[in-house]
Amino acid sequence: MDKPPQGEVKFGERLTQLGQIGRSMLTSGPGIAWVTMFLLAPLVAIFVISFLTRGDYGELERTFTWENYVRFAGFSEFGYDPLYPQIILRSVILGLGTAALCLLAAFPLAFFIAGLPARHKQLALTLVIIPFWTNLLIRTYAWQILLAPNSLLANIAAGWGLIEPGHALYPSTFAVYIGMVCDYLPFLVLPLYASVEKIDWSIAEAAADLGADKARVFWHAILPQVMPGVVAGIILVGIPAMGQFVIPDLLGGGKTQMLGNAIAQQFGASRDWPFGSAIACLGMAMVMVGLWWYARSQQGKGGESII
Repeated sequence: MDKPPQGEVKFGERLTQLGQIGRSMLTSGPGIAWVTMFLLAPLVAIFVISFLTRGDYGELERTFTWENYVRFAGFSEFGYDPLYPQIILRSVILGLGTAALCLLAAFPLAFFIAGLPARHKQLALTLVIIPFWTNLLIRTYAWQILLAPNSLLANIAAGWGLIEPGHALYPSTFAVYIGMVCDYLPFLVLPLYASVEKIDWSIAEAAADLGADKARVFWHAILPQVMPGVVAGIILVGIPAMGQFVIPDLLGGGKTQMLGNAIAQQFGASRDWPFGSAIACLGMAMVMVGLWWYARSQQGKGGESII
């Protein structure tokens, strides 16, 4: 008597192991191939190049070395130079500062949108993401016009004595943070709004009935409920802001190097691909360590991790 074909029954059909593999390749194969070709393969190439040596004319030499990573740490044959550690520190400060400013702006905006009538919420959310309809480069050049000499903002700043009359508000750190907040604010507003929409206001009412003032109600009853959105927004803003290149270069005048500028310089004018690859790999490693630490800390608290 013939044995029935072995396999798992799914959706009313018995599939053998080969059949399951075939169906998986048809459904997931194109996506896996795309990610492998355009994400994983370039990352592996960058990692390998980071251990190579730059030739006299910028070519790659197949001499494996740790020198690129040692140089990034500030050590060289001429002694210790804190240039690149300072670049990392400035990039981290820029990312955290941008996230903090976006958080301050996103809190009232998210609560305002959540309090609107249902028919107006979609319009408000559309207005939040309208900046994404324009290219980042165009938006940054627009800020150059708004901050240019004799512009409205420049005249107001001159009237307050912040700058000399006839001077522009850029290049400056102030201009960089304005451009960064304008670009990344929607990334914090949207996840924060999603958390605000789910607030159980009965908890806040109970805290108020027990004698808590408005500050305590917010801190103990409301903030813990929106914390997942806060953390998600800070990650979505802080990580890309650390590696931002265009805004610090155009609104900061390229006077202060950031992580993105340093990588672009090594792959461009300096033609030092191994060292640029090492900077990129270390930047990605720091981001992954931060995400891993956050995920572990959330699991240790018994909370739900967003990573």
